[in-house]
Amino acid sequence: MAKASRRTGPTAAVALLVREGVAHTLHEYDHDPAAASFGLEAAAALGRDPEQVLKTLLVVHEREWAVAVLPVAGRLSLRAAAAALGWKRAALAEPRLAERRTGYVVGGISPLGQRTPSPTLLDDSARSWPTVLVSAGRRGLEVELPPAELLRLTGGRTAALRS
Repeated sequence: MAKASRRTGPTAAVALLVREGVAHTLHEYDHDPAAASFGLEAAAALGRDPEQVLKTLLVVHEREWAVAVLPVAGRLSLRAAAAALGWKRAALAEPRLAERRTGYVVGGISPLGQRTPSPTLLDDSARSWPTVLVSAGRRGLEVELPPAELLRLTGGRTAALRS
């Protein structure tokens, strides 16, 4: 089921997967603090296609929050995210506010097990993969699971999110 981590205990994301009995695989790699892109670093370190490795971004509109999950090589279309959410516009959340809301650090924000859950959008390209990789809650730790399970656990839905 899940591989034990070399670092301290399970993250909230991993604890959620275990509690829900979701089949998953943890992938750990040595994070380079100088890496320009956390997601592309993960894809390269794990030898995976950047379309299969997903990043988690938080978007905001006034007092509303949402989570956008899309391939690490992709660029989020804020207009598309806003439209999918029924908002007039959206902006990326400030990193420190995203950390406070999720309980994770930037570069390790997982769509799973967030301190304050938000509506979640998964880029529709994720459904073309039998499994996808998302952050497991810290830099250097990814979790692989079926996209359907990611949607189920987050209560999310798919949308075209890339520009």
